[in-house]
Amino acid sequence: MDILAFDLKSSLDYALNILQAALGLGLVIFFHEFGHFALAKWCGVSVERFSIGFGPILWSFKKGETEYALSLVPFGGYVKMLGQDDLDPSQLTSEEIARDPKAYSNKTVGQRMAIISAGVIMNIITGMMFFAIAFKMGVDSLPSMVGNLQIGKPAWEKGLRPGDKITRINNEDTVIFDDIVEGVVVSRGVLELEGTRLSGETFKISITPDQGSRRTLGISPNELQELTIAEFSPEMPLIALPESAAAEAKPSFLKGDKVVQVGDQPVQSYFELQQLMAERRGETLDFVVQRGNEKVTIPVAPKKFKDLGMVFDIEKIAAIQQGSPAATAKLLVDDKITKVNGEDVGTRIDPLFLSDYFEKLAGQEVEVQVKRLVAGNPEPQQVTVKLTPKKVPAWIEQPLMPGTPLSIPSIGVAYHLTSNVLKVKPDSPAAKAGVPEAASIKSITITTENEQYKALQKSLQEDASITIPFTTAKKDVTLKNMAAAQWILQQIPSPTVTLEFVGDKPQPIKLKPVESDEYYLPKRGLILEPIKAIMKADSWSNAVSMGVAYTRRKATVIYATLRSLFTGDLSVKNLHGPLGIAQAAVGVSEQGMTKLLRFLGFLSVNLAVLNFLPIPVLDGGHMVFLIWEGVTRRKPSRKVLEFATLCGIVFVVGLMIFVIGLDVLVHTFKLF
Repeated sequence: MDILAFDLKSSLDYALNILQAALGLGLVIFFHEFGHFALAKWCGVSVERFSIGFGPILWSFKKGETEYALSLVPFGGYVKMLGQDDLDPSQLTSEEIARDPKAYSNKTVGQRMAIISAGVIMNIITGMMFFAIAFKMGVDSLPSMVGNLQIGKPAWEKGLRPGDKITRINNEDTVIFDDIVEGVVVSRGVLELEGTRLSGETFKISITPDQGSRRTLGISPNELQELTIAEFSPEMPLIALPESAAAEAKPSFLKGDKVVQVGDQPVQSYFELQQLMAERRGETLDFVVQRGNEKVTIPVAPKKFKDLGMVFDIEKIAAIQQGSPAATAKLLVDDKITKVNGEDVGTRIDPLFLSDYFEKLAGQEVEVQVKRLVAGNPEPQQVTVKLTPKKVPAWIEQPLMPGTPLSIPSIGVAYHLTSNVLKVKPDSPAAKAGVPEAASIKSITITTENEQYKALQKSLQEDASITIPFTTAKKDVTLKNMAAAQWILQQIPSPTVTLEFVGDKPQPIKLKPVESDEYYLPKRGLILEPIKAIMKADSWSNAVSMGVAYTRRKATVIYATLRSLFTGDLSVKNLHGPLGIAQAAVGVSEQGMTKLLRFLGFLSVNLAVLNFLPIPVLDGGHMVFLIWEGVTRRKPSRKVLEFATLCGIVFVVGLMIFVIGLDVLVHTFKLF
């Protein structure tokens, strides 16, 4: 009965979110068309139809000379004025219309310019209005801080750290994390980043983003957390991940507890707590939490790594941090680490735990042997370097995403693991299941029977089972996902692992991992409140001022985005069509009214900018023709108008089909 009630409430909430999103999107369209309508009426133009949506009319009524309609296709709207027809732009087909003083085509160039631009102007005004209302209510956002670094990416290589606050990008202020994302995506060339570290020290870094489908630095807001214990959701009052160390702690953590101390060491930020948990990952830690007026001590035991009993070979170094011991010792990208202090990496040292090995040698001189391709030699040469690891805990950086390498933070290198089984440990799950040495893994599927975890994933609209592939349809192309697969395995409670092999290897094999003999996880599984940057105006005048500034910024970002699409700095695969917009609207609606208002504000500005592009059939195309008429004192020829309009219709329809295709095939649109 409780499950049924939960599902019913969730369904009703979701239906309400869809309704809110639909009304919001309808408002954006309505205000745009109302701008055209109001100016047309003011200029004495007869308006035949005011429609929200295109195509067949679902519902309508007539008042005066105008029919007000709701049409089937909800991807826009139109105002049909006497004497204006995009399919017959010459306006020469009807002598009666040509003589009617209430026809759009008989108005002055200035009046027609005002009518055409009114929709865009209305969208700018309503965009400001949406932003202003949101800022008066207060918008929760994530601050412009580094939460997590993607190992091997530009920000990691340049030495940015979790907790660093980025205050400016190319002399533009950044306040929330979205400002960082936008500043990077629409930029060109080298970026200048300014900011402050947790210690208060300032930094200025020149950095070149990665160029994939869009420019990225490799930072995310993940781990931007307070020290206050949170619930996953009211419907799922989990304060820790299922089967994690924190979930099993006695006495239990409670929502609202604030971690103030670990053992005898006070903690001021989550990043300090993260460092402590990684440094002392093999110990039982006494978490001291503030609970109301009292302090409660909660011992939290360590959790060991889950081990399948397979050792995978190490690949070449993928990236090196600037200023690190590895850089100082002149290790190079594409070197392959083969031995550390004479011990073979692979047979003696498990490459998965190479960071643990170096951590134990912090402060000592270490001899590292690598294979290196040297110019003029067809075979790799054995090169020996000496370096001194820093005192940085292993696993302070985790491979959170597919394609992410492992790191050795104490020396500043990143490397991938192969998907080839180098060794099978005796008496391990892999050995007992008959995994052959030298087998090549095609995919790893991880499932769980933990009901809490299944419900957790369902609430996120995700599958509780995860498949990590290592091959593609292309010959000789492998995916570098082993590091991520090993980390994902640690997050799933009571996992069962299914291995699928390449070629004529055994049929899929199922394994149940066991606890590692010596390696411990760096986290305890607590669910914590996110850090919030609240943008709130203290008066309506301030809210309007913030709305105007935000509108200007978003318009600039949209124009820069169009430039990046044109130059190829941003892939067209990042575009979204009406289905993607609807899905995004529902998503932000779930996050609260202020997030929805801010989204609608951005959509209004976006609609204004795109509608005023000089494309025939759009408002901007009409404006180009009107400017021509105003300068030359004559309308463009009928053939020019008809050809341009046809090109515009083909372009707009083709673009609509293309972006809907992206929504369905690339972005995997899913509203329900």
